[in-house]
Amino acid sequence: MPDLVTTEAELEAIYGLPAGPAVTKEIDHISDHYRRFIETSPFVVLATSGPEGLDCTPRGDPAGFVRVVDRRTVLLPDRRGNNRIDTLRNIVRDPRIALLFLIPGIGRTLRINGRAAISVNQELCQSFTMEGKVPRSVIVVTAESVYTQCPKALVRSHLWDASRHLAESDLPSSGTIMKALQQGFDGDSYDREYPQKLKETIY
Repeated sequence: MPDLVTTEAELEAIYGLPAGPAVTKEIDHISDHYRRFIETSPFVVLATSGPEGLDCTPRGDPAGFVRVVDRRTVLLPDRRGNNRIDTLRNIVRDPRIALLFLIPGIGRTLRINGRAAISVNQELCQSFTMEGKVPRSVIVVTAESVYTQCPKALVRSHLWDASRHLAESDLPSSGTIMKALQQGFDGDSYDREYPQKLKETIY
């Protein structure tokens, strides 16, 4: 593929250097304003890195589920999932982590870059109990860089515009996808039973 950019100097020649609010909004701690954003968000995306490559995973719960401990530390419960534990595997091998917080209806996002560790302290895990279920671990993130992201991406995507939202039936179901990947898989039963399974395993 021709005309590939391969150096930082080439990038800077094309884009220039960041300045103004793009630079000043980045700080090394969680300010009171940034704390409000975190505690209002019901959804965050976690990015981690490991020997096999990168991983990006969504996490969600009622607003406030990411607990701000102090100006450098946030805690995330590791809720029940598919047991791949890709994020956790990465953290124990490479503690670098990035978080992207979203709030429904709000165009701006908040980013935290830092380091993570995994705690299995029982008292801490129990403090995140939801519907009687205790998470097996809690992700402890030490913030190194915190800043908001402008709303351009969400404005361009119309992400929160309900008139553009799709119905589940507009896309292949999970059962349909699995049936195509695994011979003999009963996709119809999977789709039919999944709503109840989701209720039973959400926590």
